[in-house]
Parts: sequence; structure tokens; C-alpha cells
Amino acid sequence: NISCETSILEEYNINWTQKLGAGISGPVRVCVMKSSQERLALKILIDRPKARNEVRLHMMCASHPNVVQILEVYANSVQFPHESSPRARLLIVMEMMEGGELFHRISQHRHFTEKMASQVTKQIGEALEHCHFLNIAHRDLKPENLLFKDNSLDAPVKLCDFGFAKIDQGDLMTPQFTPYYVAPQVLEAQRRHQKEKSGIIPTSPTPYTYNKSCDLWSLGVIIYVMLCGYPPFYSKHHSRTIPKDMRKKIMTASFDFPEDEWSQISEMAKDIVRKLLKVKPEERLTIEGVLAHPWLNCTEALDNVLPSAQMMMDKVAERLKHNSFLWMCNVSLKTKKSSLLAALFPKPTDGIFIHDPENGEDSNVALEKLRDVIAQCILPQAGENEDEKLNQVMYEAWRFNRDCKLLRDSLQGLSWDGRAFSDKVDRLKLAEIVKQAIEEKTNLEEAH
Repeated sequence: NISCETSILEEYNINWTQKLGAGISGPVRVCVMKSSQERLALKILIDRPKARNEVRLHMMCASHPNVVQILEVYANSVQFPHESSPRARLLIVMEMMEGGELFHRISQHRHFTEKMASQVTKQIGEALEHCHFLNIAHRDLKPENLLFKDNSLDAPVKLCDFGFAKIDQGDLMTPQFTPYYVAPQVLEAQRRHQKEKSGIIPTSPTPYTYNKSCDLWSLGVIIYVMLCGYPPFYSKHHSRTIPKDMRKKIMTASFDFPEDEWSQISEMAKDIVRKLLKVKPEERLTIEGVLAHPWLNCTEALDNVLPSAQMMMDKVAERLKHNSFLWMCNVSLKTKKSSLLAALFPKPTDGIFIHDPENGEDSNVALEKLRDVIAQCILPQAGENEDEKLNQVMYEAWRFNRDCKLLRDSLQGLSWDGRAFSDKVDRLKLAEIVKQAIEEKTNLEEAH
């Protein structure tokens, strides 16, 4: 049910600047239920048929313990600072997933074993089985859409983001995919769709279709990456579209198990990957076949530590170092240009108008101090006491940013006592927290 008569603000406080992540359809924010003070996730979509279909399909699947739950959905008018008038939007209140994305979680686990990978796969498989039982194809199964409930060792993993989901009536035609995880049939649907659209080939009276087995191919890719740390299909050439060599590998299922990473991985694990990465859907394992596979039901210890965690950690560090370097060099302090919006566009008399609290006078200095923390995390100076220097720059940043709730709340989990860290700090995690704090503060600046 979608609540059209009630404003979400009657029952929830919303942090408009703190973004948890971005799905296909837009960012996910934090909201707090007024009656219980429970922190929840809020996804906001433009209210149109596609968005209502996403909500409908997600709600159909959300009763399963391995699918992110939807608590409430509101249909409200919302006006953001850059908009001239309110727009009809759907505000979807979901359970908070504090444990993060699948591959980030693996990268933080120093002893991620094959048994753990098997247990995660079983949970993903059970979520897919539920969706497929309801005849729903997710069509965007990827690590970013698999979230852990919390940071505990036995936290469940849950499927989210049904922006590409569709009822499978045997006529799935539109090519929706993320390159590394796309099935051959979806690529073929894209190829034919583009050629028909361009007039290269005539529009077929019986269009090329695919079915929910595309989710099983994606699961095979995810298992492969969980086990070794890199995808089975990739290209040396970076491109906004899928390069020809990568497309050819996918269309022919050309992959292998390099000895360096796969020598200690069980034959059962390799077998399930082979049976999922079959070009012909009819030869691919069904979801029932996945859940019955020996690898998911094995009584052996399978306690071999996988190479994937270290490889993912190295990639995260490399990406964060590169992105932060570019970001620190290129992101200038934003001017308060949004004050012009207030003069041009008065606040609406109804609906929700997003506005932000005032910034302090030292906002420019505060941002520079935060950037110093990222620099120390990512590119520390050689020869200095790194821990001592990190405490020093963090204290300076803290002095100027005590009002930042995101920073304050996040630092509590990193043993910050107001002057120093009492325990060893995950520098990549700290850099990401500080980056989010800067984004929040610059968003506030821009809104004034």
C-alpha cells in the first residue's frame, strides 16, 4: 500500500544530506522513525509507472529473510533546492543495512574461507529462488545489490534494488545489465534491439527474448569473483560500452581457472561455476539445481582461506588512492550559489521543501582540515610516525567539524576519544567516512 494522504515528515525525520549509496534509480538516504528512533533507509523515486512497478515487485519479494524489507511507501510532493517546483515522488522506507556491500565486506575479512563463500551463495540462492517462484527476474544481480544486515559475523546477506526487475512471462526483451555480470542472452537482446532500432535488420514479428535464467549466469560470475577476487570475463581496454573482446568472451563463455588463485579451491566450487556459466540457458543450472548442488550442502570444512579478500582489498586501496588524489586536486570549495535559488523560487505552500541548516563561519577551513585527513590516510609522508600524524590531523579536523553528526557518529565506531584513536584504525574506512563528511558539508554549502 502506498500512503498518499500522509506526509512522511509526520512520522520520520530525514537526513537529506547523508547518502548511504546510489541505486539504479537514485540515492538512498537515512531516516529516523520518530516513535522508536530506529534508523532506516529511504529511497526516493520520481512517481511514475516504472517506479511503481519497482516498488510493487520489491514488495512482492520482501517477505523473504534474504531480501531487503520495505516498511512503508509514501507518495508525496518533494522539492529539492535546485528545482523550481515540487515533483510527485515515491518515498520508500526500508530496513537499514549497516553491514555494507558484499565485496567490501569480503575485502575487510582477513580469513574469508571457501565455506563462507558457500554460505553466502546459499543465501543469495534462496533470495533468487523466492523471486523466481514469484516469476520475477531481478535482472541486475551484482555485488552492489547484495548487502549485509550488520557487521556481525553471522549477519544475513540480502538482495536489494529491484529497478530492473520484471515479471518473466517468457518475453523479457529490454537489455538491462551491468557489464561484468551480464548473460549472453541479454547481450544478444541488446544487439538485436540496437540493429532493429537503427534499421539494420527488420523488426521481427517474434522478438528475441530471454528469461530469468539470466540471474543464474550473474550468480555464477559473483561466485567466481568471491572465490578468486577477479571476474571471469574482462577486457584490458576500458570503455563505457562492453569492448568487443569482452563481449566475445561472454558470448562463448571463454574463461578459465588460473592455477595461482584456483589451485587450493575445491572441484565442487569449480563445478558450480562451470554449470552456471553455460551459454545456452537450457544447459545452465536452475535455481533449484544451485540449492541442491554439493558445494552448498557439503559437510567438509572447506576452511581454505581464499585469495579474493586480499585481491579485493588491494583493488579498493588502489581505487580509493587514485580517486582521492584526483578528488583532492580537482574539487574546489563551492560558492554559495544556491542562495540565488531562494530568491528566484519561493518555497511551496504544500509538499516537502528540502532546506539545510546554516554552516559555520569557518566552513572553508573545516573542509581543508578534513581533506588533510584523507591525504594522511591515502598518501602519508615517508619517514614520519604515521599513527601520530593521523591523530594530529584528525584532531585538527575534529576541532572545526564537531557539528558534523555524520562524522561524530562514524568516529564513535573507530575508537576516537576526541583527541586520538585508542585502537588501530582502518585508514581506508576512515578516508571514506571523511569523504562522506566533506560531501555532506559541501552539499550544505551549495544549498545556501
